[in-house]
Amino acid sequence: MEDQSFIQKIEELSLNALPALQTHLFDGWVLRFADGYTKRANSINALYFSKQEVEQKIDISEQIYEKRNLRTVYKITPQVFPQNLDKSLDERDYVLEGITSVQLLPLEKIELHSAQNVEVYEYLHDSWLSAFCRLSKIKENDQSTMKQILRNIVPGICYAMVIDDNGNVVACGRGVLEGEYIGLYDIITDEKYRYKGYGEKLVLQILQWGKESAAKFAYLQVMISNVPALNLYSKIGFEEKYSYYYRIKK
Repeated sequence: MEDQSFIQKIEELSLNALPALQTHLFDGWVLRFADGYTKRANSINALYFSKQEVEQKIDISEQIYEKRNLRTVYKITPQVFPQNLDKSLDERDYVLEGITSVQLLPLEKIELHSAQNVEVYEYLHDSWLSAFCRLSKIKENDQSTMKQILRNIVPGICYAMVIDDNGNVVACGRGVLEGEYIGLYDIITDEKYRYKGYGEKLVLQILQWGKESAAKFAYLQVMISNVPALNLYSKIGFEEKYSYYYRIKK
C-alpha cells in the first residue's frame, strides 16, 4: 500500500478537481454536497485525524444528509480516520459499491506529441459541455449542477474533444492540473466509435497538455468493472497505487 502522505495528496487533488457545491468540515471529515450529482461530490471523505467517537459522528452525519434528502455515502480509502470506520459502517449494513482503482503514471516514461483532430480549451466551452452531456447521458436536471461544479474548479483545466473526419465529436474528457499532477477526469468515448483509438488519442493529448504545463505525474481513478478503460490505461503505462470504494446507507 502507498504511504499515507501520497494517498492524502491524491485525495486532496481529486477533491479540488471536482468541487462540491457545499463543503462542511466535521472533526477531520470533509462532508460534500452537490444536489445528488455523483457519489464523489456527495460523499463523506474521512481524510484527517478524528477525535470524536465514531458512532456519534456517523449518527450526526446521517442527520445532516437526510435533511438534504441525500443518501449518506462514505468514500473509503486505505487511509481513513478513524481506522475502524469501515467496520462500523459494515456493522450498520452500509452497502459496498463502486470499487475504484487509483493509478499513477510518471510522464517522463512516455513520449508525447500533439494529436490531430483534437480540440483543447482552457475554459468551459459550450461545445465540450454539450458533447459531454450527450455522451455521458447526463440528465437534464443534473446539467446545471454539473456546469456549476466545473465553473468552481480553481486549478488549471483543459477540456479536450476528439473530432472525426465527418466533424462528429467522438470522445471528450478533461484534465485538471495542480502542481506537478495532471488528473484525468470524465473520459468518455461515443459508444458507436469505441475500439478505434479515439480514447487513447484523447488521453494522450490531455497528458501532452499537462506535460507542456510542467506536470510530472498523471493520475486517474477508474472503476474496476470498466475493463476496456483499464486495458487502455495499462497500455499507456498507468499502474495502480491504491483503491477505494463507497459505503452507502441503505
